[in-house]
Amino acid sequence: MRKIFITGASSGIGESMARFYASQGVQLGLVARRADFLHRLADELEPRPAVYPLDVRDAAALKSAALDFTDRFGVPDVVIANAGVSRGTLTEMADDLKVFQEVFDINVMGMVNTFHAFVEPMKQQKHGTLVGISSVAGFRGIPGGGAYSASKAAAIRYCESLRVELRSEGISVVTICPGYIKTPMTAVNKFKMPFLIDVDEAVVRFARAIDAKTSFTVIPWSMGVAARVLRVVPNWLYDRVFSRMPRKPR
Repeated sequence: MRKIFITGASSGIGESMARFYASQGVQLGLVARRADFLHRLADELEPRPAVYPLDVRDAAALKSAALDFTDRFGVPDVVIANAGVSRGTLTEMADDLKVFQEVFDINVMGMVNTFHAFVEPMKQQKHGTLVGISSVAGFRGIPGGGAYSASKAAAIRYCESLRVELRSEGISVVTICPGYIKTPMTAVNKFKMPFLIDVDEAVVRFARAIDAKTSFTVIPWSMGVAARVLRVVPNWLYDRVFSRMPRKPR
């Protein structure tokens, strides 16, 4: 039986991935901070997943969960570091300093903590796939979203470094950068979201990329084209256009 470990599994993309993989008969390990949401989801899935209510910022708790899952089911075939938060931030606001720290700790260090718990066992068996869920927001800085954009850019580069490090170990690293996906995270946005797609449709595409061990992909592809264009737009033009865009709400 295939084994997959997913963080941030209680809602949004993580929940949809859990439901998708459970429908494929996968043995899941699910992590999320909200124990009530997590247990409620587990009650609806078959085979019943192992659940670990914890914060991905807690490296020791993640290590303990990884050991428990591995002892019970074996080393997972796929580990998906999906846990993440998005907050509107302004550097001049004193209250946002702790928000910057929280966003980086969850979006970057949470991913590092997740992978740390499984890299050595995967190296020993010369097999496994690590999946980092980043965002197209990591391609360029979004006004009002400095913490989120910077954290996702860091996640992209971290996954790239890890991919090269583990290339000779039989371990694949897949980076997925979603565009706008219909989830509770995007529901708070008050601006038009181009190429918005349903979360269940997005997850099917995620699964294809994971199965193919695609090193880097943007989903949907149309957002990938737009994001790549933005990457090469000169700063003077990018600044002029995006300085007028609505800010992400704080």
